[in-house]
Amino acid sequence: MQPSTPPNTRPGGTADFLQGTSLLTRFKNFYRMATGSMSPQGQLAYWHDVDLRYEALDCRRCESQRDYLLQYSPIIRYLSTNIAQLGGTLDSTNIRCRRCEPHERMEGGFDPRYGIKLCANVLEGRKKVEDTLAHEMVHAWDHLKWKVNWEADGGDLRGVACTEIRASSLSGECRWTNEFFGNKILKFTNQHQNCVRRRAVQSVKSRPQCKSDLDAVKAVNEVWDSCFRDTRPFDEIYR
Repeated sequence: MQPSTPPNTRPGGTADFLQGTSLLTRFKNFYRMATGSMSPQGQLAYWHDVDLRYEALDCRRCESQRDYLLQYSPIIRYLSTNIAQLGGTLDSTNIRCRRCEPHERMEGGFDPRYGIKLCANVLEGRKKVEDTLAHEMVHAWDHLKWKVNWEADGGDLRGVACTEIRASSLSGECRWTNEFFGNKILKFTNQHQNCVRRRAVQSVKSRPQCKSDLDAVKAVNEVWDSCFRDTRPFDEIYR
């Protein structure tokens, strides 16, 4: 039996991630990543290594931004007050900055048992943290108000679709400047609605109880009119 061909790790070919902590090894990995000669598996390993090395720094930065927003951001303070009025508490003890894995493809998350997770290695800049935190706080308000069923088995996909619509609409993540400068989408008509619908469908698709892309689109469409119009606890779309 002939021995298997060893993987091509030359910079000119498809290169895998090289294990090691020396400056030379890290430079080689950076060069291969920057020139596009690293395999998809190697790219995942590269970013995983970067996230591990900067985890403590990323989390400290995220926590500093979180604390600032809890004290000074109008939208975060307003949501905090309204969550408290429903008997909930969100503060630095249950809004946690953590490293998220690349395959999770998330910026943050809400769990009614544990609170909010902010992906410290993904969120860059205070505005991004503010949008993500506001998004998850809308989920928290909705859960306290309507007891959304988030469970993977038997979860209410329409209820999840509704809170995703509201969170994307009310958090500020779909404002025109974000779409133009962040996603390079230049539209003046129905820009906000299109962004909210797109992000809501993406979020519903990621839920374990969603069986297909068509199910996600269907769930969003079925609740769109009532949920998009519902701006509570705001009087109108704030940002």
